[in-house]
Amino acid sequence: MEMNIDFEKMSGLVPAIIQDKRTLKVLMLGFMNEEAYRKTVDTGKVTFYSRSRKCLWTKGETSGNFLNVVEIKNDCDNDTLLIKVNPDGPVCHTGADTCWGEDNTANPLMFLSSLQDFIEKRHEEMPEGSYTTSLFKDGINRMAQKVGEEALEAVIEAVNGTDERLIYEASDLFYHLIVLLTEKGLRIEDVAEELRTRHEPGWHKH
Repeated sequence: MEMNIDFEKMSGLVPAIIQDKRTLKVLMLGFMNEEAYRKTVDTGKVTFYSRSRKCLWTKGETSGNFLNVVEIKNDCDNDTLLIKVNPDGPVCHTGADTCWGEDNTANPLMFLSSLQDFIEKRHEEMPEGSYTTSLFKDGINRMAQKVGEEALEAVIEAVNGTDERLIYEASDLFYHLIVLLTEKGLRIEDVAEELRTRHEPGWHKH
């Protein structure tokens, strides 16, 4: 985390934007001097410099809602920090999740990307006893067959089943499709990008 941070531009301080690593929500904005930054790096918990009290303060030291550092980035001008964290609880002194009163919840669609990250790790490590490993070992023909089977089961539930069962079978379909994409060296984001392109005015089917 050794970075060339320009503390002199704002009389010894730099703004620090705090972002939840999991949800990507911006939680708060604080200021750090060099001592606060060093303490943050050394302890792994975000520490700010209070401009009103003229002293360091570690977020969570009274509430227990610490901001556990995952990653620190410096901007292109070396005078603003982006700190990605895992928060222990609500961030704002009002009890809200963020200082803007927003709920710190992730869009469930983001999980599809995380799921493929996990599947790619399975593909790399191939642990014994894993169902995903067994699919990769069986080969692409079996993977494609499973996608077809799960698609058919989803159709059956849509026509004759319940909404709960349709969601269940659709989840199986998505999972097996992501496994197939992984085997082909593709990402679920590639599918999302294709759909985004189709939504643009003037798009024509190939």
